Amino acid sequence: MSRNRNYDSPIKGHPLTNQRRLLLELLRDAEGHIDAKELYRRASAKDESISPATVYRNLNLFKELGLIDEMRLGKIRCYYEIKQSPEHQHLLCRGCGKVIEFQNPHFRKLIEAVRREHGFKVIKAELYLEGYCPECEEKEKIQ
Repeated sequence: MSRNRNYDSPIKGHPLTNQRRLLLELLRDAEGHIDAKELYRRASAKDESISPATVYRNLNLFKELGLIDEMRLGKIRCYYEIKQSPEHQHLLCRGCGKVIEFQNPHFRKLIEAVRREHGFKVIKAELYLEGYCPECEEKEKIQ
């Protein structure tokens, strides 16, 4: 039996290994969005035995189990966050890659208008806007 397994606290039928526990803690501690590369960097700093494949495999498992949300923001990479109940939207900075969450009541109104107008039951709606955060916009002005 492997020393890094803890079978006392399964995640919906899957053993909660030390590596899974670490990845979930890092996702929670990220307080927002993190990509797989950064998650691997942080995880390997705490557990040298963790591999990129382990990170990707567990991100897929967590997604399948409904523990995290995966968002493809822009064309570059996916970001992950612990699943949150309130709807929120995202701003993606093209300069530094920062993801900023925001909420706007007009988004909910738009979904409701689409439902009424088309009789369409919306089960998922995502909105993200690309641009430049104030820091990157300022850097562009200086150059």
